[in-house]
Amino acid sequence: MEWLNEYHLGGIVIGICTFLIIGMFHPIVIKAEYHWGMRCRWWFALLGMGGMIGSVMADNILLQTLLGVFSFSSFWSVKEITEQHDRVLKGWFPMNPKRKSDYEPKQDNHAI
Repeated sequence: MEWLNEYHLGGIVIGICTFLIIGMFHPIVIKAEYHWGMRCRWWFALLGMGGMIGSVMADNILLQTLLGVFSFSSFWSVKEITEQHDRVLKGWFPMNPKRKSDYEPKQDNHAI
């Protein structure tokens, strides 16, 4: 790790890893919403909390940074799951036929 400081490459490595982490979450969100629906938001929230705890506990600045990026990418995915659900409703992504009821409009019992 000292060679990163010696050659001033820490920023580039963090940038590349950030790009890869964020890029990795896009297909994960799509697949998670397809297979588990909105229920998996809690998984991303827990992953985010775990990443935050790991970031605080780590000694290495590179590891702290990457765990922080992972953590907040997980938190962002909580929001993205909802948006992915909306994209499926619009027909932009395939609907899981095993969970058709998740995509049907909810009945409003208070309507007159």
